[in-house]
Amino acid sequence: MTDPGAKILLVDDEEAIQKLLRFPLEKEGYQVVQARDGQEALDAFAREPFDLVILDVMMPRVDGTEVCRRLRAVSTVPIIMLTAKADEFDKVLGLEIGADDYITKDRFSLREFRSRVRAQLRRADMSRQTGSARQDLVTIDGLEVDLPKRNVDVRGRRVDLTYIEFELLKTLISHPGRVYSRQILLQLVWGDAEFRDARTVDVHIRHLREKIERDARNPEFVFTVRNIGYKFREF
Repeated sequence: MTDPGAKILLVDDEEAIQKLLRFPLEKEGYQVVQARDGQEALDAFAREPFDLVILDVMMPRVDGTEVCRRLRAVSTVPIIMLTAKADEFDKVLGLEIGADDYITKDRFSLREFRSRVRAQLRRADMSRQTGSARQDLVTIDGLEVDLPKRNVDVRGRRVDLTYIEFELLKTLISHPGRVYSRQILLQLVWGDAEFRDARTVDVHIRHLREKIERDARNPEFVFTVRNIGYKFREF
């Protein structure tokens, strides 16, 4: 269950969108702090902690992609990006810069919006609980994963994973050899598989491999299981 008092930073320069999204969030008991542009969002984030950021892409002063990059440099807070465009390039760009989820304004319902917000908050809460309960350090062939500290070292060099990349690695490495379908990974890592494109998993796995594998095209750790999903090598 998600925290009904969770604090959400809602960032959009359109008054109509602010009103449309704020109402269902506050109805569910969330605290909502509004920002009208990217700089205002960054200032708000610097002043106080948030449990979730809902971030428009096209904004004055500092746009949403730059805000996302800056937040990812200092925090693993879940980020849902909003855009007026349905272009696939925008979606991939959002994922590549560290967004956790992506919603096109003209294609989603408020039911879908509430579902995605709950899923992100639930996933983040589960991660905190799991991290505090486990004391695991996994070491295999130059890869070292410190689960409670969320640190990853590859052949003695620290690598920075996004929140989602680490959650995927943690999920796969917890059961070496077990095959996870894309739908199951969406459920476990994102909180649910509803309204989500399974290709989202592929994008994050690709970036994870680029960071932990010697050769991302010939992986040693995270393997593709054709027509099904992914698994971590047995050890």
